[in-house]
Amino acid sequence: MSDVSRPPTAETRPQARTAVVIPAAGRGVRLGPGAPKALRALSGTPMLIHAVHAMAASRGVSLVVVVAPPDGTAEVKSLLDAHALPERTDFAVVPGGESRQESVRRGLEAVPPDHTVVLVHDAARPLVPVDTVDAVIDAVRDGAVAVVPAVPLADTVKEVEPAPVPGEPEPVVATPDRARLRAVQTPQGFDRATLVRAHETVTGEVTDDASMVERLGLPVVVVPGHEEAFKVTRPLDLVLAEAVLARRRLNDGF
Repeated sequence: MSDVSRPPTAETRPQARTAVVIPAAGRGVRLGPGAPKALRALSGTPMLIHAVHAMAASRGVSLVVVVAPPDGTAEVKSLLDAHALPERTDFAVVPGGESRQESVRRGLEAVPPDHTVVLVHDAARPLVPVDTVDAVIDAVRDGAVAVVPAVPLADTVKEVEPAPVPGEPEPVVATPDRARLRAVQTPQGFDRATLVRAHETVTGEVTDDASMVERLGLPVVVVPGHEEAFKVTRPLDLVLAEAVLARRRLNDGF
């Protein structure tokens, strides 16, 4: 009998441990005055708790790190204690920074080294289906260094020359091919080493962590997103989110 070992297959290869960083330190001024956006109630439960449970619903997630407002760390810890996560999932809370990028970096520093897959998720996307989370994790485990969920655009998009005075007409510069455009969502998934490198080397304002990886010259791939993974930014979004939760309760029979 040959003693040559067989290479690991997808079934036998050890699963990379996955952590999620949720930056939740922003104020969310477009939702109006009041509590930080992530702590706004959605069907009686803070939006952040919905987002944490959406991530913890994936069996691939073993740790959730919440980056809280600097003066709200104790409050967030109490909220998480009051809304138990699945037993297989641990959580940690760290204070955020002055910018989203700094907050993500602080969350990333709290992830133990044995977690080699890291997701970054917006607290303001509370309704992401578990299938989307799993698809992102699977793509990173299969070798992608950066993965974003995204959906096709429903509207035609125009590139314009911004008006010098807000409210004035803006001239159209171009009409991009809509078939090549996607609206990007979260959670975005990364090989941990790649995300750490991006945060150590990329400076300047960025809109998401995948953009930082792009600046390194590394490939970012897209997996299908979901219409319910929308971002709650304005009061109308809260109305839509409440409607989605009501439909889910009706379909689930409670």
